Amino acid sequence: MTKRLFVATGIFHPESGGPATYLHQVLPVLQNKGWDVQLLTYGEGDTASYPYPVQRVGRVALPARYARYAWHSLNARHADLVYFHTTDLPIIPHNAPRVMKVVGDPAWERCIRKGWIAPDTDIDRFQASPSQGVVAQQKRSRNAQVGEMDGIIVPSDYLKQMVMGWGVPEERITVIYNALPPITGERLTQAEARQRLNLDPNAPIIVTAARLTAWKGVDHLMTALQGLPNVQLMIAGDGDDVHRLKTIASKTIQQRAHFLGQLDRQTLYHYMQAADYFALYSGYEGLSHTLLESLRVGTPLIASAKGGNLEVVREDVNGFLVPHVDVDALRDTLIRALDSATRQRLSENTALGMERFTFDHMTEQTHQTLVRYAR
Repeated sequence: MTKRLFVATGIFHPESGGPATYLHQVLPVLQNKGWDVQLLTYGEGDTASYPYPVQRVGRVALPARYARYAWHSLNARHADLVYFHTTDLPIIPHNAPRVMKVVGDPAWERCIRKGWIAPDTDIDRFQASPSQGVVAQQKRSRNAQVGEMDGIIVPSDYLKQMVMGWGVPEERITVIYNALPPITGERLTQAEARQRLNLDPNAPIIVTAARLTAWKGVDHLMTALQGLPNVQLMIAGDGDDVHRLKTIASKTIQQRAHFLGQLDRQTLYHYMQAADYFALYSGYEGLSHTLLESLRVGTPLIASAKGGNLEVVREDVNGFLVPHVDVDALRDTLIRALDSATRQRLSENTALGMERFTFDHMTEQTHQTLVRYAR
């Protein structure tokens, strides 16, 4: 029997970001499994090319934006389930069951974005630290909104523990690991990828890709590479921190830092294939798609020993985990990793454990979880 699924999100394809990518990939599969999908999002652009109805609400001034989103959310009252992908969406109350996918701490992110806490505030310390004023209010709001959900989906055991700390009972939380559809397009060797991208065939190359914010740790990577004069750092992505990072680059590794901007998926894969390692030295990750992407194309990892990274990286098997923040340890790890024999050994192990992150398994688990909560 067909079930009606109303999806409420803040961003959607073709915008960048985890929820946008996830929904664009997963919703057609859920349709094939019998869900009648309808999606509501902020943003501008095409609505006709999707196999399900998409309603976009332009990002006008806040009162009008919230009012328009709330008006369109009236359609949720006909749904058998509402699937949320962020907090603070102005959904008019209704009786349909509600499930939310939680991929991070929205209170922490908002407090950093608004300047209410320092941009390098550790997310784990934020959970337990006493708060006052607007920061305390953000935590209370997060807890209340997540606590009202009938079910929660998280992409890692790390996030499960965090959400339980917000007061959600363990039995209402389901861990479903992130995954990606099969890679399309060419599979290149490292030499072929470097030739395609016109990169030095012999230079050690580290690639990182992220939304450029303070907690992604790109500045620490540049500092660690300062004493490794031949290593090139390729930085894919854009964000609010790009100007600060370029200033740091000019004082540390200079022309060895290459800011690539936002790349399409195939080009990013080519850079990953060209790299000796993919690095993600962030202060927080729920469970990173980019780590999975790098392993799929055969490139080992250097990652912070934080969050969901510990559920992907197998120390000295498919990569290295480095304490955060410890720039000296990061530099030592880079030196060790860039030994050619080490890189070859780790690259041969990149497929180990990847059966946990198959797209078919993720979509079937998601389907079964949503069915369990639907009315």
